[in-house]
Amino acid sequence: MDRVVIAGLTNPEPEYGGTRHNIGADVVRALAQRLNLTMRRHRTPNQVAEGWTRPGGTSVILGIGSGYMNRQGNPIGQLLTWAKVPPERLIVVHDELDLPVGVLRTKRGGSGGHNGLKSVYRHVGSDQFIRLRFGIGRPPGRMDPAKYVLARFNAKERDAIVDVAVQEAVDALIDIAEGPYEFAQQRLHSS
Repeated sequence: MDRVVIAGLTNPEPEYGGTRHNIGADVVRALAQRLNLTMRRHRTPNQVAEGWTRPGGTSVILGIGSGYMNRQGNPIGQLLTWAKVPPERLIVVHDELDLPVGVLRTKRGGSGGHNGLKSVYRHVGSDQFIRLRFGIGRPPGRMDPAKYVLARFNAKERDAIVDVAVQEAVDALIDIAEGPYEFAQQRLHSS
């Protein structure tokens, strides 16, 4: 059976839930909720939800890796191996410093300076997966970017921008998964 994996990058929830760096996992959870799927512990080190079949019969698996951001490649790689999915059929959702808060963009390939993406690339052996980039903005003033990504969105950002953008990201993931990718990319970038 044809399969696609959608994975949200994250840090451990008890300590880092709700932070800018965990927005990828937040989006995947919102997608699972929209589809009435339950994220469950899996034999790979991931939370996984199954049960979505896109038009044409392709099964979509949602995953959120365990552990720290800079080690996300291992659980995602294990999930791809278990699901027998090549890297080209992987969609990774992650935070993006170089986009304003709530702005969404998608592209295939590359990792920029994102340590989570570098880890995925090392473990899956290719950077030709699709990326859904969720803007978290740049740190204010001279704030250390490492501190900034581990901070939570302020109430104004969360209420006015982030919560809406999470739902827009869910819409984008559905478009990307149902394809074709170029149509989904054009639709997202023109909105």
